[in-house]
Amino acid sequence: MMKDEGSLSSTDASYYRRLMELAGGLWREIQDDNVLDGAAVLAFFFLLAIFPAAIFVSSLLPSLSIPHLQQAILDLLHQVLPAQSASFFEGTFRHARVGQQGFLTFGLMFALWSSSAGINALIEQLDVICDVKERRPFWKRRLTSIFLMLFFVLLAIGSLSLVILGGVLQSWLASIIGWSGPLLVFFATLRWIIITGALLLALAVAYRFGPNANLDFQFISVGNVAAAILIALASTAFRFYVSRFGTYSVTYGSLAAIIILMLWMYMAGMAVLVGGEINKLLRR
Repeated sequence: MMKDEGSLSSTDASYYRRLMELAGGLWREIQDDNVLDGAAVLAFFFLLAIFPAAIFVSSLLPSLSIPHLQQAILDLLHQVLPAQSASFFEGTFRHARVGQQGFLTFGLMFALWSSSAGINALIEQLDVICDVKERRPFWKRRLTSIFLMLFFVLLAIGSLSLVILGGVLQSWLASIIGWSGPLLVFFATLRWIIITGALLLALAVAYRFGPNANLDFQFISVGNVAAAILIALASTAFRFYVSRFGTYSVTYGSLAAIIILMLWMYMAGMAVLVGGEINKLLRR
């Protein structure tokens, strides 16, 4: 019995020691790869890319004939982003010019180029994290950025469409068996499972096809899950801080929404890069 207790204690100590080594190695990699500076670069390019992408998506939505999809996107933005930044997108979505093919074509071309610049910045930072040099020609890397951007847009639209379908199914079941607490909890949980799965898939695709490295595709990995959790925690904490303690409107005036959005993108970019660092350490 004493031997079993000693063996268990030794195992716990070994696990704790390995965990501390991983934490120390992660901190050194964050410093060596300048993750904080890389997150600032991502925030800048994401800010330049997100509005052309929003214009294109808002112009594309009416042609998809999916009811309430635009409202689902706005509701998700209000749940993820601080109120000021989420409201900033409403004008873009609410006043999109519907049915104008010329505007849609222009929005597509402009969004492809601008949004791919944001994804291209992410690729460069992932190359730094993976300790590889970008040897792909310019056209190939930009084409990779465009395909990744299109995949992320389609993934977001597809996942939100499933959420809407779940809401329709929920209403249908409620008309048969009546509204109940377990029914609401089940579909609320299902909605967040779909959104979390889409986020994990987006991270897995970015980590696999972004850097110029031959990596295995991992839908669920420690780095993916850590990045998703960090994004959720950062969003929740930042929304709480801005709503209770933030005085950005007083300090920055009409630029407050942009400043808040850029700070949120900075934290989200940091979470993505930290997740990549964790995956790299575990591959070793």
